[in-house]
Amino acid sequence: MSTPLDRRQAIKLLGGGLVGAALLRQLSGAGGGLKAAEPRRDAPNILFIMTDDQAQKALGIYGNPILKTPHMDRIGHEGIRFDQSFVTTSVCAPSRASYLTGLYAHAHGVTSNGEEPGWYEQMGLRHDQITYPMLLQQAGYHTAVVGKWHIKSMPTGFDHWPILKGQGSYFDPSFIVNGAPVRFRGHTDDVIGDQALAYLQQRPKDRPFCLCYQFKAPHGPWEPHPRFDDAYQDVEIPLPVGFGKPQPAGSPIAFSRTTQEIGDMGDFFRDAERRKAQVARDLPVDERERAVLQAFIRNYYRVLLGVDENVGRVLDFLDREGLAENTIVVHTSDNGMFLGEHDFYDKRLMLEPSIRVPTLMRWPGRIRPGRTDDRHMVLNIDVAPTLLDLAGVAPPAWMHGRSWKPLLEERHTEWRQDFLYEWYEYPAVHCARKHRGVRTGRWKLIHFWEQPEEWALYDLREDPDEQVNLIDHSEHADRIAVLKQRITALRAQIGDIDPPGYVAPTLAPGKCPA
Repeated sequence: MSTPLDRRQAIKLLGGGLVGAALLRQLSGAGGGLKAAEPRRDAPNILFIMTDDQAQKALGIYGNPILKTPHMDRIGHEGIRFDQSFVTTSVCAPSRASYLTGLYAHAHGVTSNGEEPGWYEQMGLRHDQITYPMLLQQAGYHTAVVGKWHIKSMPTGFDHWPILKGQGSYFDPSFIVNGAPVRFRGHTDDVIGDQALAYLQQRPKDRPFCLCYQFKAPHGPWEPHPRFDDAYQDVEIPLPVGFGKPQPAGSPIAFSRTTQEIGDMGDFFRDAERRKAQVARDLPVDERERAVLQAFIRNYYRVLLGVDENVGRVLDFLDREGLAENTIVVHTSDNGMFLGEHDFYDKRLMLEPSIRVPTLMRWPGRIRPGRTDDRHMVLNIDVAPTLLDLAGVAPPAWMHGRSWKPLLEERHTEWRQDFLYEWYEYPAVHCARKHRGVRTGRWKLIHFWEQPEEWALYDLREDPDEQVNLIDHSEHADRIAVLKQRITALRAQIGDIDPPGYVAPTLAPGKCPA
């Protein structure tokens, strides 16, 4: 597949990372330097696979009738598929930090990508922030992260880390390999696959491994490898609910003030690069929107084909090397994605396509194959305590998430009935106003608490596409009061409380529509 610009240099860096990585880590609050323990003899390996902006429905196993993803699907077919799987903040860096720490964004401090004016000063994870790879490393694991990192701080708790520089490009990507800059030739997700296999081949064989295998796709600008250029070329993408229409009457003004409508997307107009499916700017509006949607979804699916191939390469390696039986494999995404629903692309808002993510998990002999869990709401903050628990490492009590171990073992357990969502990055790209909300099994209450204050209530059982805002329907007044109280209670549980005398600021001028 891909060929490094300087393969000899890259292999030297890779080997140096494996042989010379520090095995001791200073863990904040743990009383100083701690020696890595001897791992349990039966400690499982861990392969954590993450895509970027993968909608839950963008997988064959979740019922997509067009996209074929046999290798990703295999994880769920041979293990469990969680249908009620969500993120607590739907954008890259905050969610990735939540996966690592088991904490909400307000607690780990990464509340934005830090890439917008007004947010440049926000850094990544604090140097003393403990993550599950740090704790696994201290328990004797050899740890690595390969691919897209996209947190402004450099990785800690990893023995080896070839990561994309920033957002990364789709071709000939720039990497940072254990602190050193390296550029590779080829398609980025093939390069990431190469680096994952190189790590697995050269890792220490006397210790369990934890590999975070993290792809760029299907994040924009959706540039597939040429081998996929013709895929889905003759397929007509069905129009989703709300596509090409104004926001329904009664929707929050905040929805119509975002800048993520398909018609304004621009990525597939004729002057864009590396595109075969182009759209003329001078088409009538309705025709242009439909053409953009077709080009967008086809290329979104095409880059996922590259991910699927590279997931298959690593799964095949585990099989060949006899590692599959004692390796936990998780597949998920950092957030969901609008694929034309509500006439949107991107994510951010607390609507279902944005906050839902695929979550598949396999552990032969421990997880019954072919299971679907459509009852329990699982969150990105649960991954850290779950992987620690399954590895025999006690999850810290300060983590906000919960271990899925009883769910995997099919034991009865009291589980969450709702969860809190939070969004802070405003004003910034796409102009999604600050909001938080609570989602139960049936109801969702969203609170835009600034600029201006607004509320939205959706009945997800009767209105799964979230087209009817019930906030002004008097028959729901009692329910709204209870849900408002629940937002307050959930915030208090996780230490998210406004300081005394807090006053919401006025709208920042110029950046976003008033």
